[in-house]
Amino acid sequence: MKRYDVVVIGGGAAGLSGALALVRARRSVLVVDNGTPRNAPAEHVHNYLTRDGVPPSELYSIGRAEVSGYGGDVVIDTVTGVRPGGSEYGFVVELAGREAVEARRLLVTTGVVDRLPAVPGLAERFGRDVLHCPYCHGWEVQDQAIGVLATGGMAGHQTLLFRQWSDDVTLFLNDVLEPTEEEWEQFAARGISVVQGKVESVEVTDDKLTGVRLEGGRVIPRQALVVQTELEARADFLTDLGLKAVVREARGVVVGTAIESDATGATAVPGVWVAGNVTDPMIQVITSAAAGLAAGAAINADLVNDDTRKAVDAYRAGVTVSAVV
Repeated sequence: MKRYDVVVIGGGAAGLSGALALVRARRSVLVVDNGTPRNAPAEHVHNYLTRDGVPPSELYSIGRAEVSGYGGDVVIDTVTGVRPGGSEYGFVVELAGREAVEARRLLVTTGVVDRLPAVPGLAERFGRDVLHCPYCHGWEVQDQAIGVLATGGMAGHQTLLFRQWSDDVTLFLNDVLEPTEEEWEQFAARGISVVQGKVESVEVTDDKLTGVRLEGGRVIPRQALVVQTELEARADFLTDLGLKAVVREARGVVVGTAIESDATGATAVPGVWVAGNVTDPMIQVITSAAAGLAAGAAINADLVNDDTRKAVDAYRAGVTVSAVV
């Protein structure tokens, strides 16, 4: 069974950034990625300094080449489980397509899955003209007719945010949201239209979103639609280690699940770090990369401490033997 100092599970911005820090620290590293990044439907990555507008696949291809260039191993495979090991390599990582490997430390950067509302046509447009993040997509839909589909308590906040990019914004209450008096006043002051009634589907013409259909058949023309997705951490394979995702809130509203960690990414299980959306669902690509770097540095420091402790033990043993002789 092959052994590594660190196995990085997830090859997005966080995982590759952490792996890069570790291979440059002369650690043996394996990156395992299943090839299904969260932002695969998106055409471009934005707000990533010097890489603004790059396709996600290109960003990750560059990252894989950089990690490999320093001697790291990168494979496309799926982690099916992780269990405690029986040696100084404290973890066994089971893989779907090859032999299991052992690792001294783990960095988990598997991100989240976006669970969309069950509205016909919505999922097929996600990442194109069905959007969730103004900082990721706002510039691309500026001055367009934008709709916000209420699915929970974040809809009012999303509506006010997207008003920055267009003066034609409509909030669809969708029978799930009743704005407060303060919100009604804010919407009126900002020229935001509010539509009552449940949304039935989205309208698409020539591969472009053209409107939102309400129950009863009324169609409101729109060019883009904003939704709040439920963000589910990809972390089921960690259950054998005793790590489970917990509910995470933002602005008092449940946004999904995440693995808890400290500021460095360390979890409650010694030797396991997390970074990126799997522990902080709301952060963007560049922030995930920064978190991966921080976790990688923390893991290397932890390994340095471990290596030093072992060296001191060996040194003391050697001195004792020499003194007796």
